[in-house]
Amino acid sequence: MTFVPVIVESYSHVLAEFESLDPLLSALRLDSSRLKCTSIAVSRKWLALGSSGGGLNLIQKEGWKHRLFLSHKEGAISQVACCLHDDDYVAVATSQGLVVVWELNQERRGKPERICVSSEHKGRKVTALCWDTAILRVFVGDHMGKVSAIKLNNSKQAKAAATFVMFPVQTIMTVDSCVVQLDYLDGRLLISSLTRSFLCDTEREKFWKIGNKERDGEYGACFFPGRCSAGQQPLIYCARPSSRMWEVNFDGEVISTHQFKKLLSSPPLPVITLRSEPLYDPTVGSAPSLSFPKLLHLSEHCVLTWTERGIYIFIPQNVQVLLWSEVKDIQDVAVCKNELFCLHLNGKISHLSLVSVERCVERLLRKGLWTLAAHTLCLFQNSVIASRGRKSLTVDKLEHLKSQLDLTTSSELISQLEELILKFEPLDSACSSRRSSISSHESFSILDSGIYRIISSRRGSQSDEDSCSLHSQTLSEDERLKEFTSHPEEEQPDQCCSSQGNEDSVSHGPVTCETDKNETFLPFGIPLSFRSPSPLVSLQAVKDSVSSFVRKTTEKIGTLHTSPDLKVRAEPRGDDQSCEEDVNPVICPKEEHTEVKKEEVTSQPSEEDKLQELKIATAEAMTKLQDPMVLFESKTLRMILQEWLSQLEKAFAMKDFSGISDTGTSPMTSNQDVLLPDEPKKGTLDEDNEEENRNSLGNEETVDQTAHESVNSLREPSDDRFRVCSPCHIANSLQKDLAELTTLCLELNVLNCEVKSTSGHVDYTLQQCSSELLACQFLKKYFFLLNLKRAKESIKLSYTNSHCVWDTFIEGLKEMASSNPTYIEMKEGDLPTRLKLVDDSVPFDSPLLIAYAVQLYEKFGESALRSLIKFYPSILPSDVRQLCHHHPARFLAYLDSLVKSRPEDQRPSFLESLLQPESLRLEWLLLAVSHNAPPSTSTMDNEGNPRPHSHLFSWGYSQLILHLIKLPADFTTKEKMTDICRSHGFWPGYLTLCLELERRREAFTNIVFLNDMSLMAGDNGWIPGTVEEWKLLLHLVQSQSVRPQESANGSFCDGPSPVSVENVALLLAEAMGPDRAWSLLQECGLTLELSERFTRTCDILRIAEKRQRALIQSMLEKCDRFLWSQQA
Repeated sequence: MTFVPVIVESYSHVLAEFESLDPLLSALRLDSSRLKCTSIAVSRKWLALGSSGGGLNLIQKEGWKHRLFLSHKEGAISQVACCLHDDDYVAVATSQGLVVVWELNQERRGKPERICVSSEHKGRKVTALCWDTAILRVFVGDHMGKVSAIKLNNSKQAKAAATFVMFPVQTIMTVDSCVVQLDYLDGRLLISSLTRSFLCDTEREKFWKIGNKERDGEYGACFFPGRCSAGQQPLIYCARPSSRMWEVNFDGEVISTHQFKKLLSSPPLPVITLRSEPLYDPTVGSAPSLSFPKLLHLSEHCVLTWTERGIYIFIPQNVQVLLWSEVKDIQDVAVCKNELFCLHLNGKISHLSLVSVERCVERLLRKGLWTLAAHTLCLFQNSVIASRGRKSLTVDKLEHLKSQLDLTTSSELISQLEELILKFEPLDSACSSRRSSISSHESFSILDSGIYRIISSRRGSQSDEDSCSLHSQTLSEDERLKEFTSHPEEEQPDQCCSSQGNEDSVSHGPVTCETDKNETFLPFGIPLSFRSPSPLVSLQAVKDSVSSFVRKTTEKIGTLHTSPDLKVRAEPRGDDQSCEEDVNPVICPKEEHTEVKKEEVTSQPSEEDKLQELKIATAEAMTKLQDPMVLFESKTLRMILQEWLSQLEKAFAMKDFSGISDTGTSPMTSNQDVLLPDEPKKGTLDEDNEEENRNSLGNEETVDQTAHESVNSLREPSDDRFRVCSPCHIANSLQKDLAELTTLCLELNVLNCEVKSTSGHVDYTLQQCSSELLACQFLKKYFFLLNLKRAKESIKLSYTNSHCVWDTFIEGLKEMASSNPTYIEMKEGDLPTRLKLVDDSVPFDSPLLIAYAVQLYEKFGESALRSLIKFYPSILPSDVRQLCHHHPARFLAYLDSLVKSRPEDQRPSFLESLLQPESLRLEWLLLAVSHNAPPSTSTMDNEGNPRPHSHLFSWGYSQLILHLIKLPADFTTKEKMTDICRSHGFWPGYLTLCLELERRREAFTNIVFLNDMSLMAGDNGWIPGTVEEWKLLLHLVQSQSVRPQESANGSFCDGPSPVSVENVALLLAEAMGPDRAWSLLQECGLTLELSERFTRTCDILRIAEKRQRALIQSMLEKCDRFLWSQQA
């Protein structure tokens, strides 16, 4: 990858296209040369697209659902305007000059209806539409300069009477030239023509000309609303020639003229789009003089305009150009808040967003677009460094971004990213240098209690890691700095994995426990998780920390993070509220120290030894797994994993890291462990049961008794909780190896589940019965170690029919996500609001995304599933299939919506990519023909033959079924699909498969039963190819005509032409000629059943055949004479 140029200027914002609307246009069939989009408008709820065929498509912006289609026979749609204060109204202007106002009736769930059709501008070209901001009134301007107003009845209760009342149309004024733009605000109508701008007071019917100098050309004008809180009056901005703009007050007086010619000489900023990498050319500049055809108020402080070359966004009050970008061939632009919808001359639509550079990079990171995010970051690095982007784009995020890039293809980009990371410095001036000394008074934060807090800016140092409370250990570095500098007396609420039940019982003040009067506070409030209750030890710890501070150490002291058991314990106060160690040191009564100290000091070596043993066992296992002979020998591989797993269970036994004392006092809970306070008792029970189980296995008892006790041991209540966070600090390298081995154990079903009989052999029957319970136990115990993406795929493959394992995995994800503020916010609001919250806050590649999907599904059901198509491929159909395994019909609705979201020509290939493994094809087909299908009694008779016209019944998923059966597959699969279609009576699919499998006799038999001649007409019709097939068809028709005819419930009495002898004979005459057809009919003895119609048709065919032969002969003779004349 080539070097990314750096934009020297510091631009704060950029135009970005985060999603393409091409699939939407394709679904609406607005991407063809015959039909294309001609006009566009947008509101808070709707995106309105007018077409050249006279149709208006209203698409709901939340989820891009096509909700309404309004047809107009008055011509193509030339202008559209949505009512901004009431989304239930929309105005449309047609090419004939008619203006139609629609009421959508969305609140009453009724059909949209026309409430007004104005012919005031009939025969003219309507060039501008604008709604009143307070009442239901539409302003219309045309190319002759006429401006009118249509006042509507805003009383929805008087709807019946309104149909008999003509809505008054008032001519506002007639200007001297074509109306270019209309805008309305607070009783004032702004009209911009080719020569000048006018301001109209519609209430007092007064008009003013803005300025004295005229102009010649298309120049726009718009209102600029003022701030009500600041008492500012609205302003008006009018475009002028030579890149100028008038600033006008609300009375129409010109205040000043702004010149943007020099400011626009800078090169254009690239548009960040998924289609291509952003390109920046510093040598390119804007045109020397520009004319702005329209002006639009954008966001809060900006005005937008465009030319045939690009989009320009100004901050007119400061006379600044926020940005300009090359976006060519723009026909019109509609804006809503910070969103831009650009209609191009070819009918395409671009959806752009005006966002800050750091916000743009964040959204790209959430979508997993690593290369584009890195490219944008390097391109705008001066803007990111100069702005406040570092509050959201932390160094950790940049390091993660760098790790996601491919070293072979993006080496240059990685090197630029590394240089950018080195330029990042903390925001606080007191922490601007990594070489700051402890003597600097700016590095202290003094609390009201007199305690000093040391603030360190060094990443990876102990002071930085421990500079926040137990409840904020997972906050980012910048959030900690913000916490210290802005709220020194407060502590952030729990953001990690502590259980919900402990949130209300935790004290977040600076001092969390009453201290003895004889105790004195330490001079520095450094929270050390390894601090002993002894004051001497605490002072020594402070001394060591300060010494390392002065020596400018950069080494991360990871080994100092030990078990939560070593934290200071406090007696409960009041109603059993637990006291936790806060940022400042807590000195508890001496009576507690003497009792707790011995237990902690004694327990520390054993726990460290267990972790050390686990580290050694993990290293040995990883070394063995690198041997190819081990990897390809499943028995040896399982044995190695079995040995390692026993060591893992020993190291992470619940008793060791529960953080709860055995004396029965109220526990001090760590926010890094989600285990409940009663865990040690249950952990003890668990160990006792394991011991009983081993004793029972060792005794000379029957296999049944052993199995019974073993299964009972699997149902211990100690495994009813998830461990979603590590109970102690684990180094990154060890964490990575533990995750690899733990996930491998789950994938290979090595779960310590071997239950042996008295003979010493594995009882596989019992093992099979308890495999689901063992897998659930394994997930709960080691959820914090698993690679969640691999674990999810393993569960879907290994436990397809064991839904309890999937449900357990989902519960773990929900437990992990429950501490996220987004997950809590999603408990309120409607479906579109929650979907937008997930889309904005949850990374696109996060394994927790499925947990949010589960929450939506549990609340909204099938409608939520249909909305999950926007998260593909992060959420796959296999995930949704497991999600709604109790309701297969809902999965079909999701699958059907997912396939239909793709363009029609891409649907077969897309569906084929989803069919992994191949067995899903038959499973999905069986589901599709079993749901939303007509009853079998309507499609088949008692003998299993098709009922007449039963192929015309409506099937809920007919398109999905046809896509499935038309995909390439082997012969055996096609045969099975044929049997499925026949047994369920889906005759269109059955005939298609018979054609592929060359089952022509079966196909002709079923066509005769279906009694529809259209099945044998057209290019894809079933026309016999040989004389034998014609004889077979005639014989089948003759035998069927003898049987009494049945109708399909009388629904198709006026349906297609029946399959009769005469109709087949006519088809035979057309295919083989009348003479050969007559001889074949005589041979079959069917000439007596033919009417005069057949005879007349044969005569006409003979005449046509003779004329065709004569015409061919004449043409050949003419060609022959021409060729001879050329030779002469």
